[in-house]
Amino acid sequence: MKKMLRRAAERVVEGLFTLSGGVTSLTIVLIVVFLFKEGLGLFRNPEVEKGYALCVHADNPVESLRPRQIKKIFDAEITDWEELGGQSGEIMPFRFDDIFSLYTDEELGEDYAALPQKLGEVIAQNPGIIAFVPQQFLPAANASVKALPADNIAPGDFFAGKEWSPTSMPAPQLGALPLALGTLLVSVFAILIALPLGLGVAIYLSELAGERTRSLLKPAVELLAGIPSVVYGFFGLVALVPLIQQALGLPVGETAFAGSLVLAIMALPTIIAIAEDAMRNTPKAMREASLALGATQWQTIYRIVIPYATSGITAAVVLGVGRAVGETMAVLMVTGNAAVMPHSLFEPVRTIPATIAAELGEAPAGGAHYQSLFLLGCILFIITMLINLSAEVVAKKQHGRGGL
Repeated sequence: MKKMLRRAAERVVEGLFTLSGGVTSLTIVLIVVFLFKEGLGLFRNPEVEKGYALCVHADNPVESLRPRQIKKIFDAEITDWEELGGQSGEIMPFRFDDIFSLYTDEELGEDYAALPQKLGEVIAQNPGIIAFVPQQFLPAANASVKALPADNIAPGDFFAGKEWSPTSMPAPQLGALPLALGTLLVSVFAILIALPLGLGVAIYLSELAGERTRSLLKPAVELLAGIPSVVYGFFGLVALVPLIQQALGLPVGETAFAGSLVLAIMALPTIIAIAEDAMRNTPKAMREASLALGATQWQTIYRIVIPYATSGITAAVVLGVGRAVGETMAVLMVTGNAAVMPHSLFEPVRTIPATIAAELGEAPAGGAHYQSLFLLGCILFIITMLINLSAEVVAKKQHGRGGL
């Protein structure tokens, strides 16, 4: 009877574990599907602000404009139609609000019923005009007015675009390239700083430090891993940023270099703890055999201990990189938060996680800005997945060599 009850209990526990694993897996799949569904919806949005249209004079030979060109026109960076493939002539940007400076409310009629007609007259009288108007007030059928086609946002404009200005009117600039490069720049240099330091400390704790020293340092390192990221951000903002600015003579201290230093400090505890545990798991017999064959302690460390612990060290590096790539608040506080193309480690940058955290609460749900932030999340997901796959390949190769 007891045996039957034990078997029944084991089956119930096994079923609960199976159910838990299935629910967890399904939840992860649904999150990924939702992320990509929202993100890819960006490419169904028009290049011009939704609900608006661009109109030109019917005699204007220009048939279409890219978002970057539209922004330059309304920022007065492009002033002649010849630069856009049209006939030479001054460009006259016209925003919808300008109509109220030309006509009185009485002339526009009750509920602005005459507005489409008046807009048509303005466009007809100015051959060089480009008017940004709501679609509900588009000029009625008029031989002198031509509405430019509103193509959807192209993947190339997002992934290769060099400007991130999602609130720009009339055409949002949704170029993710500066954000992706800023993320990689900060993360790569953070790992280049943290990896050698972390491995050095791990080797010391595992192979060189006395038991008393290790008993003091190991808990301190693990305690650093539990400090909230915003605390590291405050430390970087108050201590590192002024020091970097003064030492390097920079206009501002909030740079990619400051972000790399803060991320390196944050990644160190994870790298040290996991790598040290992996090294200490090296069998004592292998160490003794190496020493017995005449190898020095350092030769034993880099020829026996480190190769044996490669899998654990790889896991430490992956977790450290993941911490660096996905960090938000600390990076947001010390990198200057400037969404521009990075040209140097000593310039302000903005990362993908910082952009999502700073803008998601202000982006209208379902709009192009909102969906572009989800697509940035997709990029972050892919970067993290590639890092994990690379680590798995390295671990399999090492396992195939028998751990040595």
